[in-house]
Amino acid sequence: QVQLVESGGGLVQPGGSLRLSCAASRSLSSFAVMGWYRQAPGKERDMVARVSLGSGIKYADSGKGRFTISTDMAKNTFYLQMNSLKSEDTAVYYCNAEDLGSTTTYWGQGTQVTVSS
Repeated sequence: QVQLVESGGGLVQPGGSLRLSCAASRSLSSFAVMGWYRQAPGKERDMVARVSLGSGIKYADSGKGRFTISTDMAKNTFYLQMNSLKSEDTAVYYCNAEDLGSTTTYWGQGTQVTVSS
């Protein structure tokens, strides 16, 4: 069973930055897709950023120019760098990975990001 463990959430002021990490229990090269999603209270879980073998990197419009997804293959970890944070970025952030060669997906436990002064 693959485990994805997130870290890096917290409270930040508007305009600030956070970097979320997602550590996987196996090599990132075994995944076809890795991504970040978020869910605000009362709302659906939405894609924030994803990187896939077939489609490259995609960002939701809400994060373009502010968020960056990256990977560290040596550490089996991928990241979401979030800059210029806004109050509307407040949500629980989840990392996600999809197996290479199947549709099996995995989710992290979620990490709270709160943007508030």
